[in-house]
Amino acid sequence: MSYYKHHVFFCTNQRAEGEACCNDHHASAMQAYAKERISALGLKGKGQIRINKAGCLDRCDEGPVLVVYPDETWYHYVDQEDIDEIIREHLVHGRVVERLKI
Repeated sequence: MSYYKHHVFFCTNQRAEGEACCNDHHASAMQAYAKERISALGLKGKGQIRINKAGCLDRCDEGPVLVVYPDETWYHYVDQEDIDEIIREHLVHGRVVERLKI
Protein backbone atom coordinates (compact mmCIF):
# COMPACT_ATOMS: atom_id res chain seq x y z
CA MET A 1 0.00 0.00 0.00
CA SER A 2 1.20 3.52 -0.78
CA TYR A 3 2.01 5.99 1.93
CA TYR A 4 -0.73 8.26 0.51
CA LYS A 5 -4.07 7.21 -0.91
CA HIS A 6 -3.61 9.94 -3.53
CA HIS A 7 -0.49 11.94 -4.34
CA VAL A 8 -1.23 14.96 -6.55
CA PHE A 9 1.46 16.76 -8.51
CA PHE A 10 0.82 20.19 -9.99
CA CYS A 11 3.16 21.29 -12.76
CA THR A 12 4.38 24.73 -11.62
CA ASN A 13 7.08 25.05 -14.24
CA GLN A 14 8.03 28.50 -15.50
CA ARG A 15 9.59 28.56 -18.96
CA ALA A 16 11.22 31.43 -20.80
CA GLU A 17 8.86 34.15 -21.98
CA GLY A 18 6.82 33.08 -24.98
CA GLU A 19 7.05 29.33 -24.32
CA ALA A 20 3.91 27.57 -23.09
CA CYS A 21 4.05 26.73 -19.40
CA CYS A 22 1.65 25.89 -16.62
CA ASN A 23 2.76 28.66 -14.30
CA ASP A 24 1.56 31.25 -16.84
CA HIS A 25 -1.93 29.95 -15.98
CA HIS A 26 -1.65 30.47 -12.19
CA ALA A 27 -0.52 26.90 -11.47
CA SER A 28 1.33 27.87 -8.27
CA ALA A 29 -1.75 29.63 -6.91
CA MET A 30 -3.96 26.64 -7.80
CA GLN A 31 -1.54 24.24 -6.11
CA ALA A 32 -1.58 26.37 -2.95
CA TYR A 33 -5.39 26.50 -3.09
CA ALA A 34 -5.65 22.70 -3.44
CA LYS A 35 -3.25 22.20 -0.54
CA GLU A 36 -5.31 24.53 1.67
CA ARG A 37 -8.59 22.81 0.67
CA ILE A 38 -7.25 19.33 1.43
CA SER A 39 -6.04 20.53 4.82
CA ALA A 40 -9.33 22.30 5.59
CA LEU A 41 -11.25 19.12 4.70
CA GLY A 42 -9.08 17.07 7.09
CA LEU A 43 -7.76 14.93 4.23
CA LYS A 44 -4.04 15.70 4.58
CA GLY A 45 -1.43 13.20 5.73
CA LYS A 46 -0.48 9.56 5.86
CA GLY A 47 -3.03 7.28 4.24
CA GLN A 48 -4.85 10.27 2.79
CA ILE A 49 -3.86 12.96 0.30
CA ARG A 50 -0.66 14.86 -0.44
CA ILE A 51 -0.56 17.91 -2.74
CA ASN A 52 2.85 18.75 -4.24
CA LYS A 53 4.48 21.11 -6.69
CA ALA A 54 6.37 19.54 -9.55
CA GLY A 55 8.80 20.84 -12.07
CA CYS A 56 8.00 20.38 -15.72
CA LEU A 57 5.72 17.41 -16.36
CA ASP A 58 6.31 17.89 -20.09
CA ARG A 59 2.65 18.49 -20.97
CA CYS A 60 2.69 22.28 -20.78
CA ASP A 61 0.94 22.61 -24.15
CA GLU A 62 -2.10 21.06 -22.46
CA GLY A 63 -1.63 23.09 -19.29
CA PRO A 64 -2.11 23.88 -16.69
CA VAL A 65 -1.91 20.24 -15.68
CA LEU A 66 -1.84 18.04 -12.62
CA VAL A 67 -1.51 14.29 -12.22
CA VAL A 68 -3.04 12.06 -9.54
CA TYR A 69 -1.09 9.00 -8.41
CA PRO A 70 -1.31 6.08 -7.98
CA ASP A 71 -4.23 6.39 -10.44
CA GLU A 72 -2.03 7.89 -13.20
CA THR A 73 -4.85 10.28 -14.08
CA TRP A 74 -3.90 13.54 -15.79
CA TYR A 75 -6.09 16.64 -15.63
CA HIS A 76 -6.24 20.06 -17.22
CA TYR A 77 -7.94 22.77 -15.15
CA VAL A 78 -8.88 26.41 -15.50
CA ASP A 79 -9.96 27.72 -12.11
CA GLN A 80 -10.73 26.95 -8.46
CA GLU A 81 -14.07 25.40 -9.42
CA ASP A 82 -12.22 22.80 -11.50
CA ILE A 83 -9.87 22.09 -8.59
CA ASP A 84 -12.85 21.74 -6.24
CA GLU A 85 -14.46 19.29 -8.66
CA ILE A 86 -11.29 17.18 -8.89
CA ILE A 87 -11.01 17.13 -5.10
CA ARG A 88 -14.68 16.27 -4.55
CA GLU A 89 -15.14 13.76 -7.35
CA HIS A 90 -11.77 12.06 -7.78
CA LEU A 91 -9.95 12.45 -4.48
CA VAL A 92 -12.94 12.06 -2.16
CA HIS A 93 -15.36 9.87 -4.13
CA GLY A 94 -12.98 8.03 -6.48
CA ARG A 95 -14.72 9.16 -9.69
CA VAL A 96 -12.59 10.43 -12.58
CA VAL A 97 -13.64 13.86 -13.83
CA GLU A 98 -13.90 12.97 -17.51
CA ARG A 99 -14.43 16.53 -18.75
CA LEU A 100 -11.05 17.60 -17.32
CA LYS A 101 -9.07 14.45 -18.09
CA ILE A 102 -6.29 14.61 -20.66
